[in-house]
Amino acid sequence: MSIDSALFHSALLALTPILLAALGGAICERAGVFNIGLEGMMLIGCFSGVAGSWFTGSAWLGVVFAALASAAYSMVLAVGTISLRGDAVVLGVALNLLAVGLTGFLLRTVFGVQGTFSDPELAGLGGVDIPFAGPVLSGHSVLVYLSWAAVAVAAVFLARHPWGLRLRGVGEAPDAAATLGVSPAKYQYAAVLTSGVLCGLAGAQLALGNVTLFSENMTAGRGWIAVVAVMLGRALPLGVLLAGLLFGIAEAVGFRLQGLGMPQQATDAAPYVVTLIALFLSTARRRRRKSPVSPVSPASPVSPVGEPA
Repeated sequence: MSIDSALFHSALLALTPILLAALGGAICERAGVFNIGLEGMMLIGCFSGVAGSWFTGSAWLGVVFAALASAAYSMVLAVGTISLRGDAVVLGVALNLLAVGLTGFLLRTVFGVQGTFSDPELAGLGGVDIPFAGPVLSGHSVLVYLSWAAVAVAAVFLARHPWGLRLRGVGEAPDAAATLGVSPAKYQYAAVLTSGVLCGLAGAQLALGNVTLFSENMTAGRGWIAVVAVMLGRALPLGVLLAGLLFGIAEAVGFRLQGLGMPQQATDAAPYVVTLIALFLSTARRRRRKSPVSPVSPASPVSPVGEPA
């Protein structure tokens, strides 16, 4: 297998949906909301983007449809976890499962087909030719470049902007933030809504940028990989970018190996194998960093329970 510019070009394409969704998950994590519904939100974005593009004839209106539909879908998670105090894991899994069934039903109802919808007249996101950028960075859709800018904006926002600092405060100490007059629910709702918009953009890129079609369950676990990217990147925008790039390269390598004759089942598993290995290494590293608790000396004036002897 040769390592060339086409491989890295494909890696950036594979990175973009994961990166956009993972940024949304990272913002939620910073606000104290564990969002594992990224997969379902992305899938809603995929279908809505294709439907919007098909009915309006404009790929960019399809992107708007994707962002709005995914944002609306994310409000189910927001209401369930923030207002009703439901379990975020249960609600996130439910949203992922519901999205699979809902988009499959809408595919048959709206387009009258099963499995996959594609049409030569379906408008997709074209590539932007940047002559001085080279073959790796040139030729991508605007959403690819937007995802890179979103990393920088998110990093500055969380580190410098008053709203970003309050958002982090809500996630780290909601009770303390409330005593200072900051509404935790307000910032958490905003975080979940932002993640919905980003997941919608991720779905639009996947369905209208990487390809120009919709197929049932076409996200194929990318939302779950985005959740892992949030964990590996410690909910930091730059960390999420690096983790997502790892998975993007793994997916691109899988496609290249498939073209060389390897079984599709083996190449499709490449990103998930990398995910498991990365999780294992990350967990092992964190455990090594934890310093063992030294036993209390019998001569110490403090008893083992922390009370004066």
